Amino acid sequence: MTQQTNEALMARRRAAIPRGVGQSHEIFVERARNAEAWDVEGQRYIDFAGGIAVLNTGHLHPQVIEAVKQQLDRYTHTCFQVLAYEPYVELAEQLNAMAPGDFPKKTLFLTSGAEAVENAVKIARAHTGRPGIIAFAGGYHGRTNMTLALTGKVAPYKIGFGPFPSDVYHAAFPNALHGVSVQDALNSVEQIFKNAIEPTRVAAFIVEPVQGEGGFNIAPPEFIAGIKRIADQHGILLIADEVQTGAGRTGTFYASEQWPVAPDLITTAKSLAGGFPLSGVIGRADVMDAPAPGGLGGTYAGSPVSCAAALAVIKAFREENLLARSKAVGERLVQGLRAIAGQHPGVVAEVRGLGAMVAMELCQDGDPHKPDAELTRRIVAEAGKRKLILLSCGTYGNVIRVLVPLTASDELLDEGLEIIAQSVKAARQG
Repeated sequence: MTQQTNEALMARRRAAIPRGVGQSHEIFVERARNAEAWDVEGQRYIDFAGGIAVLNTGHLHPQVIEAVKQQLDRYTHTCFQVLAYEPYVELAEQLNAMAPGDFPKKTLFLTSGAEAVENAVKIARAHTGRPGIIAFAGGYHGRTNMTLALTGKVAPYKIGFGPFPSDVYHAAFPNALHGVSVQDALNSVEQIFKNAIEPTRVAAFIVEPVQGEGGFNIAPPEFIAGIKRIADQHGILLIADEVQTGAGRTGTFYASEQWPVAPDLITTAKSLAGGFPLSGVIGRADVMDAPAPGGLGGTYAGSPVSCAAALAVIKAFREENLLARSKAVGERLVQGLRAIAGQHPGVVAEVRGLGAMVAMELCQDGDPHKPDAELTRRIVAEAGKRKLILLSCGTYGNVIRVLVPLTASDELLDEGLEIIAQSVKAARQG
């Protein structure tokens, strides 16, 4: 049998798959375990991407795989709306109990993060009887038409895909590094009320606790408190989009547990089921019950296989103390990236993170208003050559983000950080 190569598979990929499906690294995986992967040529890589925040419990976590194998021997699909099954109910019970807020909660399961966000919007509109949604600049909420309307980043997501649904508005997101204060952001909401839509027609605010594609910008607690004050004043709901921040990435199972107020609705996906497709909307029971029977659901929504995987993920978090590990991983990454920044004055505008959701923003001449997207691109490429999988993000493409599995060892983290150090040096010289 002829040995496969990345180059040959890339040629087949280009011939068979549309160019709109991007690829960060021209690598085809053959197998993976925990925070490591091996390509079809047998080369080993350290995975600092985690499938874009999908693998907080690592590749092939033993408990997750065992739970899935057991479920496969029972049934793989019935459609929950036709023949119900206990794993869906048990998972909803557990997520309801874990979610912030001193009020009764209910949970709906779906398949993708974008689907969860779309349904959160539907639920908010059904509950309030209002159409308007206010999102924030730099936010990312998905690739469907509705979620693209909510997304506050044009390239590459929105180019050529309009028109988008109406009654979606974007306020400023606070960013001290770039001169946007909390008060500036709150004032921009009030400006929307003056210039675009009256508050009595707004159903919900939707905000990421930490902006993912936007550059790992953390929502300040005082900003969230201010948004909630405005929301309560006008009968508007608050949706926390935790598709990327959820499932322990930020040191708590939901990042919104760290907020000074509880959101009315939470969207979750990505690492929820340890690599299996599952998303959910968790929220106030009275809000969740607003849509009429038949208004929510989906053929594959809440797959029994994925529900079994998610129950195993929650069990692994408890038994392996992964929330504490998330904080420890984050501290080690921040310390390591700041050491790298210290070796390259004027290159790193900021190292920031919440739990293990950590990023490094790059600039020119020490000026955070001069983003260095080209250097970022070169660092990611150099890391790939050195067998480290890295991703970039940010409105200007100048942020390097780390989403390594929480189950990675300290030795692996240090090995990855050393490769980043080497890659920054090589990229600057190149």
